[in-house]
Amino acid sequence: MKYSIFGYLIGEGFRNFFKNKKSTAASIIIMCATMFIFGIFFLIGENVNYILEQVQSEQAMQVFIDLDATPEEETELGNKIRDLEYINTTTYVSQEEALNEVRGWLGESASVLDPYSGDQNPFKASYVITLTDLTKSEEVQAQIRTFDNVASVEAGNRTVNTLVNVANGIRTATGVILVLLVLISIFIIANTIKLTVHARRKEISIMKYVGATNGFIRWPFMVEGIIIGIISALISVVILGFVYNFVADQLVSGGMLTTLDLNLLTFSDMLSMLLTVYVIMGIGIGAIGSAISMKKYLDV
Repeated sequence: MKYSIFGYLIGEGFRNFFKNKKSTAASIIIMCATMFIFGIFFLIGENVNYILEQVQSEQAMQVFIDLDATPEEETELGNKIRDLEYINTTTYVSQEEALNEVRGWLGESASVLDPYSGDQNPFKASYVITLTDLTKSEEVQAQIRTFDNVASVEAGNRTVNTLVNVANGIRTATGVILVLLVLISIFIIANTIKLTVHARRKEISIMKYVGATNGFIRWPFMVEGIIIGIISALISVVILGFVYNFVADQLVSGGMLTTLDLNLLTFSDMLSMLLTVYVIMGIGIGAIGSAISMKKYLDV
């Protein structure tokens, strides 16, 4: 018996869905548009976070050591740096290694540095540091500058701050847009289903008169809203996948990402998360929109 009632409620939901073809199609189109816009910001946000992680693993600050520091003092400084919070890796670069690195940059002109070998080496030893959290770069630098035998600290603060600000801005924009699009979608579905409810108001009144519960009356319309939401989510994922792959291919073939030594996430990397978000959005929006459209008729 329970199975028959459940089947009836689901069946009625599908019947409502196919009965109101024009209004249902309009709802799906508008929901696909809103989900597509949200999806664009979602994918951009995910890629910005991914790029930030790549930069975070490569973006290093360099702590230069005083020329008159002893080997023991250099080792002590390195231990102090490693003990700091947010330190990921610490690599020691000797004076000789620094000199050889500059020689490599000069190429055929490296011979100009020959007089500076040995005790005449003007380059400072240093520690090259990467962080676990780029947003803490300035905080870590401030702590390191308080240590003895630190000549200077160099880091690309402007680049780091720009990336962090862009990432935070996209997260905020995505959140605001999601809220707006959800409200718009709920309004659209509520009004779409309200047409069906209005057309069946006499039937609903009779059902209430013979003792049908609000839940029994509401569920077919809830199912209709959920179907609209899920179908819109699936269509949006497919469209977004084609658009994203096309744009990503253009960026890669353009060579800009290769020049910057950066990679983008593939759509398949984000598919499961995006599909989960979309399905939850679709079911939630559909259910809430249906509940709102029924309120007037079930409260009487």
